[in-house]
Amino acid sequence: MDSFSHPYTFSQRAQQLTSSTIREILKVTERPEIISFAGGLPSPKGFPIDAITSAYDRVLAESGQSALQYGPTEGYAPLRAWVANDLKRTGADDVSPDEVLIVSGSQQALDMLGKLFIDPGSKVLVEAPSYLGALQSFSLFQPKYESVPTDDGGVMPDSLTPERAAGARFIYALPNFQNPTGLTLSLERRKALVERCAALQLPIIEDDPYGELRYAGEPLPGLLGLGRAVGATVIRLGTFSKVLAPGLRLGYIVAPRPIISKLVQIKQATDLHTASITQMAVYETIKNGFLAQHLPVVRELYKQQCGYMLDAMDQHFPATTSWTRPEGGMFIWVTLPEHVDGTELLARAVERNVAFVPGAPFFAGPDAPANTLRLSFVTVSEEKIREGIAILGQLIKES
Repeated sequence: MDSFSHPYTFSQRAQQLTSSTIREILKVTERPEIISFAGGLPSPKGFPIDAITSAYDRVLAESGQSALQYGPTEGYAPLRAWVANDLKRTGADDVSPDEVLIVSGSQQALDMLGKLFIDPGSKVLVEAPSYLGALQSFSLFQPKYESVPTDDGGVMPDSLTPERAAGARFIYALPNFQNPTGLTLSLERRKALVERCAALQLPIIEDDPYGELRYAGEPLPGLLGLGRAVGATVIRLGTFSKVLAPGLRLGYIVAPRPIISKLVQIKQATDLHTASITQMAVYETIKNGFLAQHLPVVRELYKQQCGYMLDAMDQHFPATTSWTRPEGGMFIWVTLPEHVDGTELLARAVERNVAFVPGAPFFAGPDAPANTLRLSFVTVSEEKIREGIAILGQLIKES
């Protein structure tokens, strides 16, 4: 930057920011002719517009002044109590509302946790691959990432050696229908992970945006409840983006009180509090058991969409390619033949009006495998899924 040409100087933190290469590539997906398996967007067909409209109307009619006023940083008390009680379904029976902080989407939660735990050079443990949004958020605070080995069953608890965990601020994990792989951590591995982290005194950040989107198999207890039973520190992130609508920008953090207290101070310096009217309207929507009627419809929709894509992949992808078969969530992870580069394949696919996300950006280290990609199936019609997968399969064969 030429300081004589510009009357401002960006911070070193801002200067290290770069646009996501993949986001730049995928700007082309805004073209209407593109069949996009790229975006991690919930299906708009699952947005309960009428219920949310009615909730806003009731809140404004009955509590308009408080809904439009500043609110407590910790969040709307009835909503925090609802979250604490709802976590009993995941095996966490003893959560207090004082351990719940309402945030403006789980992406804000990731940013706040980065501010809380990460100094430049701090070791942070992540799965390989891991959620790209978390890597981008944590990277702002200049951590030193160390990837924890994974296999077809997800993160491998046995690989959490004392040497690997030494000095680490936390391990970041997505146990349910992980983004990007779609994999789910087994009960055996969940227990092993929390026990090992308890022994190593290593905090776990459990990010669970997709846990309510299970459409096959049996629900598994969350890391929060399992961790509390053995003395592990588990910080759980949740969101209403996938069960109601992402435009609400509403999520929450559940953690021990000392952590919540510090996060409250961080949030006060960030945005004072999450929008009062949004919190009150969401509570009004869900307080009488609405999700029990709404979510089965969303799950069935996603199950059908996933089935269409898996069926098309079975038909069109070559035997040299492998992929995950998720029991929930929104993503399928594809491993290509070793000599096929996902980014190069994307360029060729876009020429045929198909888009996806190459897998390399989901890895924190420099040795990311190039022969992977992520497919999202929830916002594309059956016809377009089958057409797009047939094109991708042909391109892989040609490679």
